[in-house]
Amino acid sequence: MSKLNVEQITKEIIERVGGKDNIVSAAHCSTRLRIVLKEDSLIDAEAIAEIDGVKGSFNNGGQFQIILGTGLVNQVYQEFLVQTNLSEVDKEELKEIATTKLNIVQRVLKALADVFVPILPALVASGLLMGLNNLLTAEGLFVSGETVIGAYPQFADLAEMINIFANTAFVFLPVLIGFYAAKIFGGTPVLGAVIGAIMIHPDLLNGYDYGQALLDNAVPVWNIFGFEIAKVGYQGTVLPVIGAAFVLAKTEKVLRKFVPMMLDNIITPLIAVLFTASFTFIAIGPIMRVVGDWMTNGVMWLFFELGPLGGAIYGVVYPLLVITGMHHSLVTSEMQILANIETLGGSPTFAVVAASNVAQGAAALAVFFLFKKDVKMKAIASAAGISALLGITEPAVFGVNLKLKYPFAAALIGSAVGSAYATWMEVLSLSQGPAGLPGVIVIRPQSMVQYMISLGIAFVVTFAVTVLFAKMSRKKIN
Repeated sequence: MSKLNVEQITKEIIERVGGKDNIVSAAHCSTRLRIVLKEDSLIDAEAIAEIDGVKGSFNNGGQFQIILGTGLVNQVYQEFLVQTNLSEVDKEELKEIATTKLNIVQRVLKALADVFVPILPALVASGLLMGLNNLLTAEGLFVSGETVIGAYPQFADLAEMINIFANTAFVFLPVLIGFYAAKIFGGTPVLGAVIGAIMIHPDLLNGYDYGQALLDNAVPVWNIFGFEIAKVGYQGTVLPVIGAAFVLAKTEKVLRKFVPMMLDNIITPLIAVLFTASFTFIAIGPIMRVVGDWMTNGVMWLFFELGPLGGAIYGVVYPLLVITGMHHSLVTSEMQILANIETLGGSPTFAVVAASNVAQGAAALAVFFLFKKDVKMKAIASAAGISALLGITEPAVFGVNLKLKYPFAAALIGSAVGSAYATWMEVLSLSQGPAGLPGVIVIRPQSMVQYMISLGIAFVVTFAVTVLFAKMSRKKIN
């Protein structure tokens, strides 16, 4: 693409987002130009869609993102900086700028997502190791009536070793969360890890045994100045350590306003850890444990009490939340379910999210076949459809399906049917992963076939309904 075309594309983008005076900052990723604007109401999304090279756009997390594709986005971004006289920033700096535009609820949800994203590789690795352990210990999977280690005892120690490796990230999850949560909230990451470690110290009653101890009236306590504080750990929880990390970060910031610089490295960590750890066992932990249990129980009730109907509801609601960015609110309950994976057997939500993503991809690919002469729409729909099948749905949702409306409606139907089937078949995941076709790697071995069938159902139903809706809409298909 020539320099002249890049200049024209950039000029048109600037004009249609409200002009230079409406632009706060900009960055880019591998395919998208990301812009933070003063007033989103000045965006002319329909006009932007007509610009040469633009494959779609959407607004998420305080950023207006324009999909340009690999290569072109780099050229447009450099020209964008020239025409707007902005300084170059990276994605993380742009996120910080964009955060100032969000309301308190959106900021909380964004903070939760930011805490968990860096931890996902560890959980994915643990999930895959659990899957490998299941292959060795699942009865009848490879050997009729027996497990692999039953038929070949020489693999027993290998299975035990893999099981330890697989459980480690979940056993020490509060440490990982404490580290990154403290970092996100502006505290010292290693002190966040210390708080997380304190919360699962082996001298505490194991959090998994807390329920039975309550029933037996045998919960151990500390007696501090006449006050009894439950001596209970927080294994298998998520929200308590996030709350503790938030208090830690705020405590550090307050202390640094008063502690002399020469004593900061001694006094601040001492008081911050002592105060935060004490307050965690007195108030933060007990309160946030209850909130976390409510969230988890709500999700589990939806799936295990309502069954396929609950799965269908989740499958319809999830893509609606994606549009607003509110789907990040589901991360916390998902992580808490995974933290209790040995008790619950796995998470039912992953397969539903994957079915929803595949449905969006199927709708976009149906549009690719329907629009025979619209070269631009075909190019956007094909790339977006394949991306959605792999777990990235924004290009399909915002660039194709919502724009035409009926493909998005068809995707909701396909998602509901595929999700209902996955829930009916009790398809459970062992960890987070790519929520699409590649996601089969994090599914329990005994559920892998049913996982692929549920995605196939979501795809076929969505594709067929999209074609049907296109004919019923009586709109000209080019």
